[in-house]
Amino acid sequence: MTPALQLAGVTVWRPDGTRRQVLLDGIDWTVEPGEHWVVLGPNGAGKSTMLNVAGAVDHPSEGTVDVLGRRLGRTDLRALRERIGMVDARVARGLRGAMPAHAVVLTGLFGAVALQRHRITEEHRAHAHELLELVGAAQLADRTYERCSQGERQRILLARALIGRPDLLLLDEPTSGLDLPSRERLIEAMVATARARPGLPTVTVTHHLEEIPPSTTHALLLAEGRVCAAGEIEDTLTSANVSRTFGLDVDVARPNGRWTAGLRTPPSGSQALL
Repeated sequence: MTPALQLAGVTVWRPDGTRRQVLLDGIDWTVEPGEHWVVLGPNGAGKSTMLNVAGAVDHPSEGTVDVLGRRLGRTDLRALRERIGMVDARVARGLRGAMPAHAVVLTGLFGAVALQRHRITEEHRAHAHELLELVGAAQLADRTYERCSQGERQRILLARALIGRPDLLLLDEPTSGLDLPSRERLIEAMVATARARPGLPTVTVTHHLEEIPPSTTHALLLAEGRVCAAGEIEDTLTSANVSRTFGLDVDVARPNGRWTAGLRTPPSGSQALL
């Protein structure tokens, strides 16, 4: 079976005066169909850069990237992007606020932020409403995007990412800035998506273990542009691996199927080193 994503020796750098700023350094990573990955790491770790490479938005400076069996640099990127569902701030900023939610969902059909009305069928419209129902946003269908809360917008964007029946789904910090109820509704929508399309591979970028959907199967920990650990989530999200990734001494737990992390408490009677 062809991997959904395969990065081999991927390095990304940008000019920084007379020097190179390395954003990713020698990344090897494979995502198979049906796997649900979370990418974790501190600010500046290279998470969003890696997602842009995976989404055929950016090219690597070195190494090879195969997305859905197509090698970047040797394929039509526009056609490839139509097979990728993306939820990120860049897409959100390009949408017109006056559009109703169901129209926002329909813009995702052809990988554009404008509504291509001449290409839209009644079947497309019905599917948009089905997806809004899937993500718990059916009641928002006729509400304008600008009148929706941030949490409601994120669920609409998830439906938008699914409307084209993508072969790969990428989510860049989808719960960022959400309050607790909005975060939990979005996570519930992501779990519902995984149930509805079990073969659809997904990659979710986040800073916080508490934001990982219970449907997640694999984890990649990234720091300073390098992979600290990667693999099945139970083997990867250990206290030792997460501590090394974030540079803090933390305890990782999974009560009730949800991941958490907190600073390790010093033994009773001892004094923490500052």
